[in-house]
Amino acid sequence: MLSWERIVKISDDRGLEETIRERAWVEIDLSALAQNVQNIKSLLSQNTALMAVVKADAYGHGAIPVAQCVLKAGASWLGVATIPEGIELRQAGISAPILILGATTTTEQLRALVRWNLQPTLCSHQQALVFSEALTPDDPPLPVHLKLDTGMSRLGVLWEDAVDFAQWVQRLPNLEIASVYSHFATADDPDATVMEQQHRRFQTAIDRIRQAGIALPCLHVSNSAATLSSTTLHYDMVRVGLALYGLYPAPHLRSTVDLRPVMQVKARIAQLKTVPVGTGISYGHHFVTQRDTRLAVVGIGYADGVPRNLSNQMDVLVSRSGRVWRVPQAGAITMDQIMLDVTDVPHLSVGDVVTVLGQQGRERISADNWAQTLNTISWEILCGFKHRLPRVRVG
Repeated sequence: MLSWERIVKISDDRGLEETIRERAWVEIDLSALAQNVQNIKSLLSQNTALMAVVKADAYGHGAIPVAQCVLKAGASWLGVATIPEGIELRQAGISAPILILGATTTTEQLRALVRWNLQPTLCSHQQALVFSEALTPDDPPLPVHLKLDTGMSRLGVLWEDAVDFAQWVQRLPNLEIASVYSHFATADDPDATVMEQQHRRFQTAIDRIRQAGIALPCLHVSNSAATLSSTTLHYDMVRVGLALYGLYPAPHLRSTVDLRPVMQVKARIAQLKTVPVGTGISYGHHFVTQRDTRLAVVGIGYADGVPRNLSNQMDVLVSRSGRVWRVPQAGAITMDQIMLDVTDVPHLSVGDVVTVLGQQGRERISADNWAQTLNTISWEILCGFKHRLPRVRVG
């Protein structure tokens, strides 16, 4: 079932409604998302919770429908990067616990945390002091999550200072330690040397905190890669992002669990034309036809999230009468349009749908393919699709 059709209805100031068919859109398969959650949970013990990371608008998939779906499928926590991301979920009626993974430092941010029942990450003694002093005895204790830097060298207190930090927070009024956590820098590397070092540091810090008499209700350190790598890294909770959306953090982890990509990107043919051999295509004429060529102009471009550096290096899927063709993109990708060489595909029409990213039949073009070509990561590809492309929920 589609949540809405691939059209936009626009009302003017007189109340007259106009229907516009979309030129391009992103399809989000909620059934694949739910199945991914269940398959990931099958790797976890009954005592290990699943935090679904839905920051960056759920990696471009749409934070609210994704959050609703993953919670129904078995996730119990949500992770976001910023307070506004958390507020958006609360305004949608989502009541699950939400951890702010990014930095929050000001009293204004603290008031928003309290008002919207969001839980912050603590990274420094000063941050903890500011929060404690800004709260009053009338405020409920604020659950806080202590972040340890075990080797990522990003947010967090150095792991050697973990005991001092935990004791400092415990002594402050109005704060309540909800968890202690860290983050792996190389969990997707087949060589686990650095990850194992970080794990040892984390466990040493935890042991020392407990020896100091501080109870720790929840421990978590695993991202998607670590979650798929070893059950010894799961602790009380795992924080899963990329794997929820059906992509593997590294090729060597593909055998650990079955995942289905959640996102597909589709667009319509806006024009068909035939140009002679020797014709330059698009800006700069970096592609010149080697034969009489049938071109399809498709309404999607780099302003929508198709990287310009994929020019002349990507394929698109086109289907007719049950058959699927991989056709090459031709010429420089422009802001709003791409051109395809569809010379070998018969009977195409203006308005036909092409799959820019996704699967048709046995053919698939994935974010991993684009990332490999561009020497980047699939996370960046997923997050790159702009909101000029409406998200259409299927499944």
